[in-house]
Amino acid sequence: MVECTRQTVRALREAVARSGNEVEIGAHMARLAGDVIARTEFDTSYETGKRIFLLIEELQRLTARSSRYLWVPGSQYFPSKYRREIKRLNGELEWLLKESIDRSREIADEGRTPSASPCGRGLLGMLLAEMEKKEAGGNGGGEVGYDAQMMIDECKTFFFAGHETSALLLTWAIMLLATHPAWQDKARAEVAAVCGGGAPSPDSLPKLAVLQMVINETLRLYPPATLLPRMAFEDIELGGGDGGGALRVPSGASVWIPVLAIHHDEGAWGRDAHEFRPDRFAPGRPRPPAGAFLPFAAGPRNCVGQAYAMVEAKVALAMLLSSFRFAISDEYRHAPVNVLTLRPRHGVPVRLLPLPPPRP
Repeated sequence: MVECTRQTVRALREAVARSGNEVEIGAHMARLAGDVIARTEFDTSYETGKRIFLLIEELQRLTARSSRYLWVPGSQYFPSKYRREIKRLNGELEWLLKESIDRSREIADEGRTPSASPCGRGLLGMLLAEMEKKEAGGNGGGEVGYDAQMMIDECKTFFFAGHETSALLLTWAIMLLATHPAWQDKARAEVAAVCGGGAPSPDSLPKLAVLQMVINETLRLYPPATLLPRMAFEDIELGGGDGGGALRVPSGASVWIPVLAIHHDEGAWGRDAHEFRPDRFAPGRPRPPAGAFLPFAAGPRNCVGQAYAMVEAKVALAMLLSSFRFAISDEYRHAPVNVLTLRPRHGVPVRLLPLPPPRP
């Protein structure tokens, strides 16, 4: 993560020197998040995973468009241009992912991996190694036993969750810091005091309290997932206390949790619920009401990559704050659009003022 962010800082400095100090920060954050997930998942570079990212982005767009017909009974049985294109793109995506999985298994078979994991250093290698271990323990044969489709689906999940949502978290955080310079100065001063001019370390990350507050408030205002789909596996009743009527949810019913609405609920967050107030999450302050803060969902099915995302955000923002001062561009138009995730419709152009490289 540190090395990927260093490359992003260099790219931003070059962009400023070449074209002036105004850049569309979202594109750079997408590349950074893509590079991180490609290296940590597949041990590959961003360029190798670029086609996968583009396919997932297009599938996301088409899925969002076709979802308007979900409420029409029987719509899933009717052909449409969206459905045909989704099938074509998904076929290409699964073929690319299967190639990556097969390559990891070949590396393991040939013993060419330079790491302790027999299938590679990335997440994919760890998953394959764990399956190999379980299979060897089960029958003693040492054969890698795995469900290919399950592995492909897991790779899709980690690529999407690790790329799109992390890029948007960083983009929205920079937008908020650029429009709230006092908080930007506080976060930068903390990074300088804690990290001493160097890159964040595992020991320093927990000490970045102001940066954690900024990240949490960004996740509250612009959550990665605006809706959380769930299904009831048994009949349940909600509410009904204090003489109120209970809401019965039958088994098999779909339940959609409106995260964006909950995060902006004045009953939970106060009359300033729509304002950027990182001090809501200050150490020592009362925690948000149960169920009021759901950026990574909650319970046994919460986001498995929560810790990963928080570490990535802290590392990237700390290094960017040490390298640049941000100001929002006059061209910025605030227009969040919900396409499964909450995106800035017109991008986030910011003005970057390069700072002297920090001394280690």
